[in-house]
Amino acid sequence: MATPDFADWLAICNLKAAYCRLLDTKDWEGWKQLFTEDCVVDTRPSGGTREEGRDRFVAQVSQALADARTAHQIHSPQISIEGDRAEVVWAMQDRVIKDDFALTGYGHYHEVCLRTPEGWKIAEQTLTRLILDMDRRPDPRAT
Repeated sequence: MATPDFADWLAICNLKAAYCRLLDTKDWEGWKQLFTEDCVVDTRPSGGTREEGRDRFVAQVSQALADARTAHQIHSPQISIEGDRAEVVWAMQDRVIKDDFALTGYGHYHEVCLRTPEGWKIAEQTLTRLILDMDRRPDPRAT
């Protein structure tokens, strides 16, 4: 694993911190800017789908989480940079609460980030889960 330049390492860490903050605050336009236009996001290993293109991916996530409260946390980055390409693994934990369920997941984001004229962006992402705790909740709308 190549030792990254600290400025690049910090920029990639800030990219992922923005990812969590903008996702949890539902700033979809800001969140969209963190990805390359042709990004590929694969959540199939954690029960989701595979999406190509940031517009399609962000539209899918924003719809799925429209009425959810979320908290995403990442830590322990492993970053390998070769030129304008970085391979990154983040340990992650997420909490998603909707009307009828709440989940807490633990796993990893596996990413490829690319240096662009606008800075580092996520080009590929795969979400894997080691543990998924799911609680079904009664729907408060049901009577």
